[in-house]
Amino acid sequence: MAEVVQISGSTGEAKIRNPLAVIVLSFITLGIYFWFWWYFVNREMAEYGEANGTDECGTSPGTSLLAVTLGAFIIVPPFVSIFKGFNRMNAANRLAGTGEKMEAAIGLIAWIFVAPVGIFFFQYYLNKAWRSMAAGGTAPAVEAAAETVAVEAQAPSEAPAEPGQQP
Repeated sequence: MAEVVQISGSTGEAKIRNPLAVIVLSFITLGIYFWFWWYFVNREMAEYGEANGTDECGTSPGTSLLAVTLGAFIIVPPFVSIFKGFNRMNAANRLAGTGEKMEAAIGLIAWIFVAPVGIFFFQYYLNKAWRSMAAGGTAPAVEAAAETVAVEAQAPSEAPAEPGQQP
């Protein structure tokens, strides 16, 4: 069973799924579970990005699903969706402050040649983002901004003394 975590700053939830379960369920259901899974992970990433004030984690999980289903008839859209999915997953990891990343091109190549490996890595790295978020992880940019504000609050507001003057 997947572990449900609250998306910080949102009413949405994300699931920490077993990557092997995603592969097995996709195989058993002849790919139908994959479509549901792809929609839900893209929705979770979009909600997480929205909660953090960015659209780099995606905006439309329906479009991502459409690309891997009906878009397959045009051939190119599924590959674009998967490539962008890895980029969105990397953005989620960056926002969560994990420092983890998988190159989107490598993920796409793994997905093309051995789809279960690509699915495994995608869910594995996405789980890292959700675990970090659940543990209270924050993006390095957010931490840096907080440190800057703290330093400015501690700094004296008066101008520094000129050389030769007493402080």
